[in-house]
Amino acid sequence: MPHFIVEYTDNLKEEGDLRGLLKKINDVLISRPDLFPIGGIRSRAIELNEYVIADDTEDDAFVHAQLKIGGGRSKEDKAMISEKIFETMETHFASLFEKRYLALSFELQEFGEGGTYKKNNIHPRYKKT
Repeated sequence: MPHFIVEYTDNLKEEGDLRGLLKKINDVLISRPDLFPIGGIRSRAIELNEYVIADDTEDDAFVHAQLKIGGGRSKEDKAMISEKIFETMETHFASLFEKRYLALSFELQEFGEGGTYKKNNIHPRYKKT
């Protein structure tokens, strides 16, 4: 872990550059290897085809993202990474925000170690010897 999951409305597919957003978020997470082991980072985007926003009278769009992390990080570290991720999202979508109706949201979700099961052979690639 961490896992960054973004849901977005299909009317953003052409201009949203979701893969570009995922790369930017990975860069934010990779910049803090003391908090997030590189080999555990996963980012994905899920396109939504069925949705209703507000009263459904405009071509509204939304992006909702979650960062799921394992437990153990300080309140300050969680606040810092959340702010950086949301700032990255705001910057990424700034031009679209100026020209269309768009809602952005982000949440951090922390799991206790008792509720997750993991197996990963990617980590050794990033271990310093």
